[in-house]
Amino acid sequence: MMRTNEFMLYRQMEDGRILSDMAFLMDNYKNEYYNREDLKELLFETANRLLELSVSHGFFGNLWHIYLTYLLASHENAYSTTCEIVGETGGSINRAALHDFEIFKELFEYDFTEMEEILETDCMSLLEDYEGSGGHGKVFNQRIRDRICELGEHLAKASDGAEFQKIVTRFYKDFGVGKLGLHKAFRVEHKEDGAKIVPITKIAHVHLDDLIGYEIAKKKLIDNTEAFVNGKKANNCLLFGDAGTGKSSSVKAVLNQYYDRGLRMIEVYRHQFRDLNDVISQIKNRNYKFIIYMDDLSFEEFETEYKYLKAVIEGGLERKPDNVLIYATSNRRHLIRESFRDKEEREEDLHSNDTVQEKLSLVARFGVTIYFGKPEKKEFQEIVRQLAKRNHITMPEEELLLEANKWELSHGGLSGRTAQQFIDYLAGTYE
Repeated sequence: MMRTNEFMLYRQMEDGRILSDMAFLMDNYKNEYYNREDLKELLFETANRLLELSVSHGFFGNLWHIYLTYLLASHENAYSTTCEIVGETGGSINRAALHDFEIFKELFEYDFTEMEEILETDCMSLLEDYEGSGGHGKVFNQRIRDRICELGEHLAKASDGAEFQKIVTRFYKDFGVGKLGLHKAFRVEHKEDGAKIVPITKIAHVHLDDLIGYEIAKKKLIDNTEAFVNGKKANNCLLFGDAGTGKSSSVKAVLNQYYDRGLRMIEVYRHQFRDLNDVISQIKNRNYKFIIYMDDLSFEEFETEYKYLKAVIEGGLERKPDNVLIYATSNRRHLIRESFRDKEEREEDLHSNDTVQEKLSLVARFGVTIYFGKPEKKEFQEIVRQLAKRNHITMPEEELLLEANKWELSHGGLSGRTAQQFIDYLAGTYE
């Protein structure tokens, strides 16, 4: 009898329906009480769900083993979240985990031969050496998919429950557990029961070296992030300046550079600021550094969402956790649009100056402010040269710069974004 009902830590697993149905089949495929055709249909339904899961996640190899591995890598419990911080642990929770891993090992070693013979099918045998279509699926990127498939191969070779436990524990320590461990970037969805943090699977693979120029600005950003990742004092950071100058790309590049050192990023939009406290409560006790990222941050005069942001930055009775920083980009230096009314004392509002100061003080909550200005003509041309070289465009330099000048005049002016768009245009048309 399969002991899946005896799990102590690994219970209520997401996507656990496949496991519960397969365990039922393992226990009852010879039971004459059940109609054999119904059991056979259930086996095919379970195999179908295995296939669907594998296609959506990009899995390959022994799909039964990889599915069990996926459950282990995804399940956040007292043991797995402890191991991502300290690695191997002792005490009663360690023994409870060993108990569960011995059950998982039994599941890994299960032989489907007799079940297939009695139910007259070979559907599970077909999934023992599954070859994927070459893609990494919609849920995981290739890096995460490969880690899980590699972990599954190692677990299949474990000699006993203790070795099985060591392999899983090392994975938790090296790569983390659950969505926060496996993924690098997230967005927020508002549900009836509160804010839900959802992984973003497709992220631009931009790196700081890809951004030409702005060396002083990039250094300020790197220094602040480096301190944060190293557990030292760091500041909330505002990147402001002209459109198309690389503010958002710089933040994404920082994530790519420091992900392997435990940095994660959660993108929050202005209308979601009410959920900030809920989001922070979900991440404050995890062994990662989180940047809450706000792109194109600005407020109109009549908007009051900035008050939620100020409250989070300043903190109430509970201060902002040490593993959370806020990075924002904006085309405005002061974030909130001012009107002439704000600058005039009005008789009907004795506290108008206090109101103005409250609006303008938001930027002061960002301890580091970094300016990204439009490049000068020569700087723009250097960006074009470098991008053309990287994209293997061999157009004569004089012609290249002449065409770039024509392009920027009709496509938004001098900026890194304009240069990139020009090079993308050339890459698609130039031979």
